[in-house]
Amino acid sequence: MKKIYVVRHCEAEGQPSTSQLTEKGVQQAELLADFFSTIQVDRIISSPFLRAIQSVEPISGMKKLNIEIDRRLSERILSTKDLPDWLEKLKATFNDLKLKFEGGESSQEAMNRIVCVVDEVLQSEVENTLLVTHGNLMSLLLRHYDSHFGFNGWRTLAILTCFCFVFQTMK
Repeated sequence: MKKIYVVRHCEAEGQPSTSQLTEKGVQQAELLADFFSTIQVDRIISSPFLRAIQSVEPISGMKKLNIEIDRRLSERILSTKDLPDWLEKLKATFNDLKLKFEGGESSQEAMNRIVCVVDEVLQSEVENTLLVTHGNLMSLLLRHYDSHFGFNGWRTLAILTCFCFVFQTMK
């Protein structure tokens, strides 16, 4: 059986890709490492955003694993324009997966990105993989496997949420 652990990054100072973890986020990263101390992890794949990388650096050090960067785990871009009503627009994209705003990507496009990563992990020889991503992308992955998971599910995801997907593979 393959296990894929999907983790939302720890608390960060902001949304830009260069935002670092807050002091609380650093503590959360240490707690995350404690959580994974007794769990087999063979591979770590992270969003290139600094907050995602910093979230798993303690695990990487403890397990002596390199952090592989995969841009497909990056935060979803809702739009390149400032959207004062971004929350309503985001909600609309959960109802219409093909809805797309200027310069952004649809929910379907973002979902396809993370599902491709999961599919590639399933095709690999590695048994236990840790993926580090962002809340919206994690929500879309959950939506892929459970069509009832939507906007309200996204709102309930806390910083440092972790899910484990277990796949039974045929050999």
